[in-house]
Amino acid sequence: MERIELNRSAYSTYFIYLMKCLTGVIICYLLYKYIPQYPFYWSLVSVVVALSPDNSNTLAYDRMKANLLGCAVGLCLYPVHISYVLILCIGVTLTIVIGIAFRVTQTLRSALAALVIVTIQEQLEKHWYIAVERVGCVVAGCLVALLVTMFYNDLLKRLLEKKGVKG
Repeated sequence: MERIELNRSAYSTYFIYLMKCLTGVIICYLLYKYIPQYPFYWSLVSVVVALSPDNSNTLAYDRMKANLLGCAVGLCLYPVHISYVLILCIGVTLTIVIGIAFRVTQTLRSALAALVIVTIQEQLEKHWYIAVERVGCVVAGCLVALLVTMFYNDLLKRLLEKKGVKG
């Protein structure tokens, strides 16, 4: 009997995760579609990296902080004119060291993804505004992920209260 309940619980957790991901992707896609002058496709990457099956607002905030960390390191390294692979290696090192110092080790993957998004170079000439636009789009994806997480957590809380279950 307990095994069936555990499976239901796991299925409902993953169903909610699926709904959070779909909601986040739809919102970021709308940003991408209706504000085409900015690279909101990066917010699509950011939102799916920042969302997770857990229902913790604290972890959602930590993922956002980690993304900001990766963006900050990426912005600082973007104007440096050295080999791209060296910039990535320095960025990864700095992001991990700073992440450990600020105790956001559980969310370092998000920070590293944001670092790569901000520092990646598609064109031959670097323009500072490209990095800033990407930071804005990564942060938009993180904000969407945070708001979606908070929305679904609140919705779950209300549903549980309606059922008479204390959460």
